[in-house]
Amino acid sequence: MSFNYRRIIIKIGSNVITRADGLPDVARIEHLVNQIAEIKKQGKEVILVSSGAVASGRSLINISEKSDAVAVRQLLASIGQVKLINTYAHLFEKFKILCSQVLVTKEDFRDRLHYLNMRNCLEILLQHRVIPVINENDVVSVTELMFTDNDELAGLIASMLNAQALIVLTNVDGIYTGDPKLETSAVITEVNDAGIDFSSFVSTGRSQFGRGGMITKSTIAHKVAKLGIAVHIANGTKENILIDVLDNKVVHTRFTPTKKASGKKKWLAHSENAATGVVQVNEGAKTVLISSKASSLLPVGIISIVSDFKKGEIIKIVDENNKTIGLGLAEYGSDKARELTGKKNQKALVHYDYLYLQG
Repeated sequence: MSFNYRRIIIKIGSNVITRADGLPDVARIEHLVNQIAEIKKQGKEVILVSSGAVASGRSLINISEKSDAVAVRQLLASIGQVKLINTYAHLFEKFKILCSQVLVTKEDFRDRLHYLNMRNCLEILLQHRVIPVINENDVVSVTELMFTDNDELAGLIASMLNAQALIVLTNVDGIYTGDPKLETSAVITEVNDAGIDFSSFVSTGRSQFGRGGMITKSTIAHKVAKLGIAVHIANGTKENILIDVLDNKVVHTRFTPTKKASGKKKWLAHSENAATGVVQVNEGAKTVLISSKASSLLPVGIISIVSDFKKGEIIKIVDENNKTIGLGLAEYGSDKARELTGKKNQKALVHYDYLYLQG
């Protein structure tokens, strides 16, 4: 059976479109663009998350790698991004397809207003049949502001736009039961919501050019699939890979989507780094929250306010052992929450609609 998705996020890793010498593989980019044009012709919406700016920069300028690593990356990314987007624009033009550039940072996802502005921008591009080409803004994203890598960014975009699928292209056939170089290792073709500990068999080695290894990919894929979006991890260096993945004709790893989550909860699911306050709840409240019944977080179940927050900020909810059980949007600030702690019949601190439980 083939997969009939209407809106697809395609993430192209730097290891797919960078040659062994560190320069861009233009023939590979062209082959991928041809396939995307074919997919688009079928009436599907495609959003592209593409690495490769640093490699493109490397093809334009000679620079002593002895310089400060962050500065070198900023320089290469800044000039390389122009080359990368021009490469895509030129190749899509052959099919009379317009593409646009969208550069983002982690900060854009932390603030609900920024988040909605970005979503509106992407939606209007899609309405006008433009292909957004999204990348992290490496010029301003340094160290703690960085995404783990573009896999994390692609996962955020997939949940933001309610995509049906996320296809992650890397340089191996999927997630293996061991080291891909060993003959005894096989590709895991289907992952469902069984809570697999990927670290036990996924090699921790990173790709030559990318920042994130397979552990990152597995964790993000699992999280995205739990939000109701199918995730495919496949080998982007294979011919016709995108068409074959959608036709289910090639060995790769697919994470089966589970329940559907609301847009607000999808935003919260990726907001752990943005949480300002921390609230500790008792066992009774924890049991109620993680039960299948829709419940809000009431002051009666709160033991203590661990760190302060303002109304409208994202807070982390922890149990008696300080283990995170969820994230939510505060209906009021920590001062009022302290006053109401342990009291019955009070207004919920986090309404169910703005509560995301990690499970």
